[in-house]
Amino acid sequence: MLFDSNLRRELVRGFGATLVVVLTIMLTSLVIKTFGQAADGAIAPQDVLLLMSYVALGYLPIMMAGSLFVAIVLTLGRMYRDSEMVIWFSGGAGLFRFVAPVLRMGAPIVLVITLLLLVVWPWGNRNNQDLRDRYQQRSDLSRVAPGVFQTSADGQRVFFVERASKGSVDARNVFILSQHDATESVTTAQSGRLENEGDARFLILRNGQRNDVDRATGERTLSSFQSYRVLASERAVRAAEALPPKATGTLDLIRQPTPRNAGELTWRLGLALGAANLILLGIGLAATDPRRASNWNLLFAILAFGVYYNLINLSQAWVASGRVAMGLALLLLHGSALAFALALLWWREHGAVTNLWRRRPAAVAAA
Repeated sequence: MLFDSNLRRELVRGFGATLVVVLTIMLTSLVIKTFGQAADGAIAPQDVLLLMSYVALGYLPIMMAGSLFVAIVLTLGRMYRDSEMVIWFSGGAGLFRFVAPVLRMGAPIVLVITLLLLVVWPWGNRNNQDLRDRYQQRSDLSRVAPGVFQTSADGQRVFFVERASKGSVDARNVFILSQHDATESVTTAQSGRLENEGDARFLILRNGQRNDVDRATGERTLSSFQSYRVLASERAVRAAEALPPKATGTLDLIRQPTPRNAGELTWRLGLALGAANLILLGIGLAATDPRRASNWNLLFAILAFGVYYNLINLSQAWVASGRVAMGLALLLLHGSALAFALALLWWREHGAVTNLWRRRPAAVAAA
């Protein structure tokens, strides 16, 4: 009982410390990436913190699984280096004796990871996508800051507004450079206003002129107008059925078993199963020689985590492309990982017992 409680307490400390470090690194990278997207006009500046929260929640299961794995390797590796494991092995406690307390500590974390993957992951991706779509579905003119040249979302138009109203619906001294096929047009107007008609949004220009140039022939056409109407945006709000698989709820993925949905479901279930397998794999990979100063077991553990995670992504791609069925992909990948983890535990335990019995006759002969 004392053995179990002490081991679980040390594992919890290691997991908490590792998760804090991983979160700090991930959030730092996320801040740089998100502010860069806001500067490029891909997202609204006022939505930066909200988008960061959604992305962080989405990647939290992966960080928790990795932190749990690293915590097990570091904690048991420290016990190997301090020769605590030799004492437990000499007392008759094999390596499989560590499985039960480690599983009791890791089971609640694996349960949280599963809930995050099945519920929070699609919810965060859906809200993230809605925020991006809502910002992108604003008209090109509504995103133009006064005195700044702004490129449209499709890259075919450049806007410049000398002065705009507070809500950016009305604009004055409008300049529009548009390119379509072999025609280049320059339109200027004293004022402009946005009007909605159904799902489309039109820009109504007043008192201006338009200069069209055919780049193939060099022919120019100059026209003046008192009122000019141009389509500014015709993108409708994204329908629920058009959501990508990663933003679709788990129940909807089950109800609509398309290859892409099956691939996404394979990834979610695979990461949850992988987190459980990594617990057993971490116990086997933690073994180290206390007489060596290097910590190669941690390097091998990180490499194993990277390979396993990439295989989960590969299984998702195979199922999404229709090459492998979802059940077969889960069984082959995670069943093989479980078998390898158990075989590694058996080899570590019997190797430790064999080395212990080899040393005992030598000690008796020396006495």
